Amino acid sequence: MRNIKLIIFDLDGTLVDAYPAIIQSFNYTMRKLDYPRQDNLTIRRAVGWGDDSLLEPFINSKDLKKAVSIYRGHHKTALLKKSSLFPQVDKVLTYLKDKGYKLAVASNRPTKFSWIIIRRLKLEKYFVYILCADKLKRRKPHPEILHKIMQRLSVKPCQALYVGDMTIDAQAGRRAQIKTIIVTTGSSRSAEVKKERPCRIIARITDLLKFL
Repeated sequence: MRNIKLIIFDLDGTLVDAYPAIIQSFNYTMRKLDYPRQDNLTIRRAVGWGDDSLLEPFINSKDLKKAVSIYRGHHKTALLKKSSLFPQVDKVLTYLKDKGYKLAVASNRPTKFSWIIIRRLKLEKYFVYILCADKLKRRKPHPEILHKIMQRLSVKPCQALYVGDMTIDAQAGRRAQIKTIIVTTGSSRSAEVKKERPCRIIARITDLLKFL
């Protein structure tokens, strides 16, 4: 992939394994509001659209505002204890930065909680720009977040690469006319991802280096 100047990464499921924290906070919220607990896979499959969308299918609409408040209150602590980098992420980011690529983050996770993860895992040194969907009108799969990052960094779509883990990432990348690579460490099944026809599908983040 020649002429790439900017690599934009999704956060959860792509660089960071925050699923243990999400699962713990989700079931804590369910317990506090007397809703049934959900199994790990069910919760994992619901991740990626923002925390309100994560909770909404499992509770009555009248309880959503309270549920989000409980979830977020618990989650800011859970993230500190239960989030980690996927294997070799730090080495991949170091390599890419040393090679002169601009690196950015585009996440549907709210800014406050993205920064808890980023600071906890010491990721801020790698990125020139971090943008989360709560600062915008529309979340992924809308391409707005990718457009904003490219505009901010004065990079054309043909000079950018997007790396995510979900079908919504593949959709956002396609709509933004950016080459997109999906790593299968996140919430979407491989078969779902294949239907979206990203540029590449990889099993682990280290495989990204084969294409750069």
